[in-house]
Amino acid sequence: MLEKIMNPEAVAGYATDWGLNLLFALLIFFAGRWLVRGVVAVVRRVLARSGMDDMLSHFVLSILHGVLLLVIVVAALNRLGVDTTSLVALIGAAGLAIGLSLQDSLKNFAAGVMLIVFRPFKAGDFVEAGGTTGVVEKINIFSSTFRTPDNREIIVPNGAIYADVITNYSARETRRIDLLIGISYDDDIRKAKAVAEAVIKADPRVLVDPAPVIAVADLADSSVNLHIRPWVKTPDYFLTMCELKEKIKIAYDENGISIPYPQTDLHVHQAAPSVLAPAAVGAKVAQLESD
Repeated sequence: MLEKIMNPEAVAGYATDWGLNLLFALLIFFAGRWLVRGVVAVVRRVLARSGMDDMLSHFVLSILHGVLLLVIVVAALNRLGVDTTSLVALIGAAGLAIGLSLQDSLKNFAAGVMLIVFRPFKAGDFVEAGGTTGVVEKINIFSSTFRTPDNREIIVPNGAIYADVITNYSARETRRIDLLIGISYDDDIRKAKAVAEAVIKADPRVLVDPAPVIAVADLADSSVNLHIRPWVKTPDYFLTMCELKEKIKIAYDENGISIPYPQTDLHVHQAAPSVLAPAAVGAKVAQLESD
């Protein structure tokens, strides 16, 4: 056996075979890398034309590049005579272990992909999601960043966002302001509605279409409640709502219309003294003395 190994012709044959295998493996690797770059470039152009989000497109291209490159490496090692079956099994087992240890991260990743693909909101929208209300700053693969009205930055996992109800206040161009204002039962309802209507029409931010609605909402215990519902552009919602409350209150004061506070009338009735009370008291005292 040793003589066969030391045989120059055998050594030359092994070297030739090994050299050819190495040459073909390198050829597969470098040609495969060139092919992978070409495929990724084509997919990048396709995704750009489809209008896919840049962040998601970059992530998809990274995954595609890694998977294709892994296939090329396995093919090159197989050409060298390496048993790639064990290598593939090892890679699969490692992937399974990593997946089990990163369940929450994978859930956030999947939710991030869904948020980017279906776009329930975008950067700059004012939303309520994942127990947080604020302006969306960034949407990342694993988490999203919100800026609250008091300028705090809150980072929320995407899994918590996608698993909860999402309210997007910026999704529509217009919003309705819902005011509930009570007037006294002694006030003139028609006058109160006319005053509120005049205040609303005087504000240029209030839209003509849809038309504002002013109607009696409820005959409550302490007041007659009016629904006052004008429509405004979404960016004007908050300031317009606050200013309309102030203007309507001032207008009602100037026109003698009161906004009552909750109150309860308590009526006390004095009962007539019972003529049997003295006799009952005397009987009770006599009973105690006898005991």
